[in-house]
Amino acid sequence: YETIAGGAGAGPTWHGRSGVHTHMTNTRITDPEILEQRYPVILRTFGLRDNTGGEGKFRGGNGVIREIEFLEPLQVGILSERRALAPPGLCGGGDGSRGCNLFVKRDGRLISLGGKATIQAEAGDAIRILTPGGGGFGFVTDAMEIDTVPSTNTNTRPPPRVISGSVAQYTINQESA
Repeated sequence: YETIAGGAGAGPTWHGRSGVHTHMTNTRITDPEILEQRYPVILRTFGLRDNTGGEGKFRGGNGVIREIEFLEPLQVGILSERRALAPPGLCGGGDGSRGCNLFVKRDGRLISLGGKATIQAEAGDAIRILTPGGGGFGFVTDAMEIDTVPSTNTNTRPPPRVISGSVAQYTINQESA
């Protein structure tokens, strides 16, 4: 069992971090040398997924890609989130990119696994895990105003995004009480 990093969301005064564990405690990713020593696998790819963090005044962090090739038949499970719905941006920020889990057959076929799956892999097969990027925060025009002379045009912002979800509903309920 291992936890794999992704992109953290941006906030009101900071850019999201790339390739980090978010909202996880007492976990870390397995070092490549340990993974390959203890299991019949080869870590083929591990790095950041460029441009997967959401746009905004503050950008979301980038997710990662991790591809593991199997050297003998194995049963493999994946349990992940943000494969169907993108990590949302806040206060006008753009959504981060969704993640994707692919079963790479040794003949080159790619099979999308969705967010949760168990597969029977053969020697030469691989799993390619692309973790999501974090959502951005704030309108991109706000970021531009930091580095440029303020514009006299007041129509530079897109219409506000509709805020939804459990936190938004909780806030609405608290403010209307």
